[in-house]
Amino acid sequence: MNKIIRRTLIKTGGLAALTVVVPVPLTTFVKRNKMEESKHVEVIIIGGSYAGLSAAMALGRSMRTTLIIDGGDPCNKQTPNSHNFITQDGETPAAIAKKAKDQVLHYPTVTFLQDIAVHGYKKQDGFEIVTQSGVRVTAKKLIFATGIKDKLPEIKGFSECWGISVIHCPYCHGYEYRGKRTAIMANGERAFHVASLVNNLTEHLTVLTAGKADFDAEQRSKFQRHHIGIIEMPVAEIQHENGMVQNVVFSDGKQLGFNAVYAAVSFEQHSTIPEELGCELTEQGYLKTDAFYKTTVPGIYACGDNTSMMRSVAGAVASGNMAGAMVNMELTREVF
Repeated sequence: MNKIIRRTLIKTGGLAALTVVVPVPLTTFVKRNKMEESKHVEVIIIGGSYAGLSAAMALGRSMRTTLIIDGGDPCNKQTPNSHNFITQDGETPAAIAKKAKDQVLHYPTVTFLQDIAVHGYKKQDGFEIVTQSGVRVTAKKLIFATGIKDKLPEIKGFSECWGISVIHCPYCHGYEYRGKRTAIMANGERAFHVASLVNNLTEHLTVLTAGKADFDAEQRSKFQRHHIGIIEMPVAEIQHENGMVQNVVFSDGKQLGFNAVYAAVSFEQHSTIPEELGCELTEQGYLKTDAFYKTTVPGIYACGDNTSMMRSVAGAVASGNMAGAMVNMELTREVF
């Protein structure tokens, strides 16, 4: 990729001359060049959070020209701390991402573009991605690390608490709420599964089914044995202070005090480009991949939350590392 980089101009003594000739800021000049020229790299990674950055590191260390495109709006931006990831336990998600990005961009063949990929096209020798700002880039391979978009229920206070005290994963957040008054907003098998895990963390557990409870006799018996209550009344509001749950208010006006709420929410793919290119989804709505993170379209890989219900930083990093290695292997086999 042809780039004008500030430090290169300084080294060659051209910065002063450029300042005289070009009456616009250097950053503007670079942006216009990127807008006006079509670029080519070996790999485009769409999504620059943990999975995408991990894939980029594997590719950068293999000297593959790689472009990461990311819009800068991570799904965990509201989460105060990340857990269950060794060496980074308790660190903020933003700090982990920044450190990862800094390390990845140490490799000279990796470039980062803050933009949003909006279109993707199949080409004779690969693919073309078009961004919101008009940048067009072609590549031999694509990696989608775009994550998923949570579809939060329209319950007052829910979104303000999401990722803070309204949570989705016992492994990511459960320890911090051990022994606390905890609710599970789910029904059926999903609620039963989460309850079995959270029961080890607290004795104060209630399942909120928002309608007729869907449990068989054996499941109900286990709930009773572990003193897990069931409330079928729909939730109307989550009262909180700065994202910390205080009470759950039901549609009949009654309320109960809780410190944490596990919620099973629906989701959709954060990017529609994989489907537009022909990638298949699983029945659950994740991108379908094989054990090596290949999608159903040759040349396209996917990793991270868009491929698995196991949403965690550690899982995203692991899948990204593998995807990057597999893309490098495929590129190698094509020319060796």
